[in-house]
Amino acid sequence: MYVVRLADGTLRVPQTLASEDGRLIGNAYVEVSPGDPDYERWLAESLTEEEWADRRRRWLKENDELEREFLAFKAEQET
Repeated sequence: MYVVRLADGTLRVPQTLASEDGRLIGNAYVEVSPGDPDYERWLAESLTEEEWADRRRRWLKENDELEREFLAFKAEQET
């Protein structure tokens, strides 16, 4: 998950919620606005919505070879 910087400067920061015994309860985004104490820390690694969409498109396009390799491996394991 990426830190996404919205057009108004608000950051959407990924956050994971886990139970006391470590089980995953869920993943979500929290919004961090300019002026928030953690804002500067997250700003440095944030991507614009366009950058995030571009990375996602590239990953989906470039993932084809990795997916073929995985499916071949999976088929090999099943035989």
